[in-house]
Amino acid sequence: MPLGRWHGPAGREIRAGNEGQRRVTWYDNVFELIDMRSFSNLWYWIALAVVWSSASHWVLGVPFDLIARARRQGGLAEEDMRTLVGINTRRILYIARVAGLWVMGFAFFALTAMGMLGFWYGVEFAQAIFLIAAPMTLVAALSFRTSRQVARLGEAGDLHRLLVRHRFIVQAIGMTSIFVTSMWGMYQNMRIGALY
Repeated sequence: MPLGRWHGPAGREIRAGNEGQRRVTWYDNVFELIDMRSFSNLWYWIALAVVWSSASHWVLGVPFDLIARARRQGGLAEEDMRTLVGINTRRILYIARVAGLWVMGFAFFALTAMGMLGFWYGVEFAQAIFLIAAPMTLVAALSFRTSRQVARLGEAGDLHRLLVRHRFIVQAIGMTSIFVTSMWGMYQNMRIGALY
């Protein structure tokens, strides 16, 4: 039986026992090791967890531990919290006033493109991006709504309750999003057979 021959990455000749056997190149090995598919890739799930833990930790740009400390102790922590909330609230409202329609239009264009590529044309990477980005647009809209409520409350309002409620809603969106993403990812892995 004749042997197939080709040259490896270092110029060495490699022999295969079968002429019909597929050549294995270095990037085949790398892609097999890394697994470039989205839902069977560990890095995608790590990114999903980081996105949602960050979204629930930073409430209108304020770390939640500062909000909890301000609620318990008051004083300097309360001042710091109110300062940070004021800065971030004014920033969000300014962006919405100056470029809100452009940002919203671009966001919906990108989401529509990702949704069509992912669920109509079957591009798994677009599905993965859509399943992170779509719920995050809800969080952005919620942040804008909470910023308007903070601006209406003024200095004397119960800011703690508003921020805690905002965080609770973000966590509910996050849990729903992670559940839907994991169900869809498991369905895709079973359908394609990525784990075999």
